Amino acid sequence: MTQQIPSTEPELSGVRNFRDVGGLPTVDGRRVQHGVLFRSGHLAHATEEDAAFLASLGLHTVFDFRNASDQKLEGPDVELPGVRNVNLPLSDPADGSEFWKMVRDGEMEQLREILGDDKGANRMIASYRTIVTQRTAEHSQVLHALAEDSVPALMHCAAGKDRAGLSIAVTLLALGVEREAIVADYLESNAKHRRYKVRRSASSAAAYSPEVMELLSPLFDARAEYLTAAFDTVEETWGGVDAYLEQGLGITPEIRERLRERLLD
Repeated sequence: MTQQIPSTEPELSGVRNFRDVGGLPTVDGRRVQHGVLFRSGHLAHATEEDAAFLASLGLHTVFDFRNASDQKLEGPDVELPGVRNVNLPLSDPADGSEFWKMVRDGEMEQLREILGDDKGANRMIASYRTIVTQRTAEHSQVLHALAEDSVPALMHCAAGKDRAGLSIAVTLLALGVEREAIVADYLESNAKHRRYKVRRSASSAAAYSPEVMELLSPLFDARAEYLTAAFDTVEETWGGVDAYLEQGLGITPEIRERLRERLLD
């Protein structure tokens, strides 16, 4: 039997990977409220119906973690009335536009060279580690904003998997959500109706061949090992989540409590 998508997670026509993060359990028995924290892929291709649905959510802030090359490729987000848009570019999981140009245009030999022999997966793991250690200012800004006035909020990047996925994970860590629940939510990005649509500009028969898609899969999969690498980096760099939040992101216990008041049942 085909699983039905909940009404709060419609299969939007032009927005991939949208979902409400509500319902996830915390270690002390509470849950993330429904209707306060959403995640998705970019909003640039939202239809009128998509935009009307998003507008109905009562969003205060949309956090867009795409960089300039993403926005040039996909376009700006649709305008939602009364919603504040905050662009906080995070380091691209695939190291920017030149890499993605090779992904889109590269021939088999070039793709084998840059992605074969686990190079694709290793690149993703390295990027997750880098975002954790080098984008503390951006994640600090997001958490401070959520604690102050930015709820309900939607976080997105291009696919809604890596940069938005990490930002959601950091938020959930601050709320005390169970680690297994954070990983399970992250892996939801692998659902067929949520996956980013791979665009290859090559017109040859090999453009979407099984070998090409296998080489590309590490870039477009949500893999537990990627998020685990980020968690491991927190432990290795700061010694634990509490120290990461307070020393790395400047999130005091008082700010964490405000976050919990705003986002938890």
